[in-house]
Amino acid sequence: MTQPCPFVDVSGSPYERGVQHGAAVPARVKRSIELYGGQLGELGYGAAEKSELIAEFAGEIAAFGAHYIEEMRGIADGAGVALEDIIMVNARTEVIAKARLVKNRQVEATEELDDGCTGAIILPERSANGALLHGQNWDWKAECAETAIVLRVRREDGPDFLTFVEAGGLARCGMNAAGISITANYLESERDFTQPGVPLALIRRKVLEQEHLAYAIKAVATTPKACSNNMMLSTVKGFGIDYECAPDEAFALYPSDGLIVHANHWVSPVALGKLRDTGTPRVPESVYRDWRVRKLLDAAGPALTVDDLKSAFFDDFLTPHSVCRPPRPNDTGNLSATVAMVIMQPAEGIMEVCPLPALNRVFTRYSLTGEPQTLAQAAE
Repeated sequence: MTQPCPFVDVSGSPYERGVQHGAAVPARVKRSIELYGGQLGELGYGAAEKSELIAEFAGEIAAFGAHYIEEMRGIADGAGVALEDIIMVNARTEVIAKARLVKNRQVEATEELDDGCTGAIILPERSANGALLHGQNWDWKAECAETAIVLRVRREDGPDFLTFVEAGGLARCGMNAAGISITANYLESERDFTQPGVPLALIRRKVLEQEHLAYAIKAVATTPKACSNNMMLSTVKGFGIDYECAPDEAFALYPSDGLIVHANHWVSPVALGKLRDTGTPRVPESVYRDWRVRKLLDAAGPALTVDDLKSAFFDDFLTPHSVCRPPRPNDTGNLSATVAMVIMQPAEGIMEVCPLPALNRVFTRYSLTGEPQTLAQAAE
C-alpha cells in the first residue's frame, strides 16, 4: 500500500518553524536533496561550482524576503544538512535549468520537465454545496512520493496555511485560513531564463501568506520570474483566476461556465500572439488533458461534488499519457508519474491528498485546525 504523506505541524518564528520541519522528516529532506543534487552531479558540478550556483539564488530569495532564508536555515539545522542544499530544493527548477545553460546542455525534446499538472477550480455556482473547490494532479518524478509532505504552518504574523510540498520546501500548492488557494502548472516559452527572477516556490509561498486575494494576485502577476509558469488562484469568497506567466509578463484567464481548467500549454490568445510555446515536445498530451477534465466535469452536470472532481482527475484516457499517469520510465530513463492528487475545500479548511493515484485510491484528509484522517478508498 502507498503510504500517506507525513503531516508536519510547525509554529513559532521562521527559524523555529524550519527546525521543527527539518527535525520531523529528516530522511525525506535528505531524499529531496539527493534527487536534485544528483542532477547537478550528472551535469558535472563539483562542490565549489554547486555552491557558487546556489548562492545566486540565495540572493534573489533574501531580497524577496529575509525570513525565507531564516526558515530554510532552520530546516537545514533541524535535518542536519547544509543550508545551500535547502536553498537548492526551494529553487530546484531554476537551479537545474541554470546548470544546464552553464554546461551548454540542452533539454532533450523527449525529457519531461517540472510541474506537469492538470488543475481545476470549480466556482460556487457550479458546486453542489455552493462552496468553491480547487485541486490538481501533480505529475513529476515518481520518487517524489518518497519526499512529499503536508506542512501546516501556524503563524503569528498572518494566516495559517496548509501546503503539499516536497520535504525541505517552503510551499507548493496549498490554501490558507483566509480562504486563498493556489496550484501551479509547468509552462515554457522562448523568454525563459533570459533574466533573473524569484524562484517559483517562493512566489507560491508568498501567496499563502496573504490575507487578501488582491495581494496574492500581485505576488503572482508582478514578481519577476526566471521561467514561465501557470498559477491558478482562488478565494473562498467565490472567485478564481488563472495567470499564464512569462518571466516578465502575466496573462489572465477568467472562469468559463463556472470552471477554470488548465494543463501545460499556453491558452491565452494574447499570450500566444506575443510569445512562442516551446513546451509541446515535452508535454504533447497537455492539449487533451485539460479537455478531458472539462469534458468530464461538464458531463457530471451543473452541480459538481468533490467526488466529481476526483473522478475527472482519475481519468485514464490514453494512458499512460493521461490525466492520471501510472509510474513509467520516460524517454530519458526517469520514472515519471502522477505523484499526487490534491483536492482543497477551503470553506472547510481541508485538503485531501492521494499519493500515486494511478496505483492507490486512498485519500488522507488534512486540516487547518485538526489532525489527519484516513478516508475510505475512492470508488473505481
